[in-house]
Amino acid sequence: MVRTATTVLLALLLAALLVTATVHRRQQAQFAAGEQGSRAGDFMMALTGYESAIRMYLPFSDAMEQASERIWALGLVAERRSDVERALIAYRSLRSAWYGVCWLHQPGQRWIERCDTKIAALAPLRKGASP
Repeated sequence: MVRTATTVLLALLLAALLVTATVHRRQQAQFAAGEQGSRAGDFMMALTGYESAIRMYLPFSDAMEQASERIWALGLVAERRSDVERALIAYRSLRSAWYGVCWLHQPGQRWIERCDTKIAALAPLRKGASP
């Protein structure tokens, strides 16, 4: 009985390690895709890669924070260029990515609040928006 329980526990531990390693590898690949898009000046490729890296949620992973900072920077650059639409896309994407990883608790609350503030300020400035 003890041997069976030990075997089951070891199998579960191995499975958890394999899942974690796979998610980490995919997260790094998505972050690299975001970096590649950023270097190429491709807004949507960068945004998609970074957002996907956040959605590959692993507690204590630095890639999620780095991806959040990169998306935030995309939004700030768009704002400086007076491209309200792209800025809103970036901030909404960042907020959505963090909402998408909610499970037992809501990680990224600080990012969500920052995005809400930016979105509230920028949404009225969109073309065709009511005054």
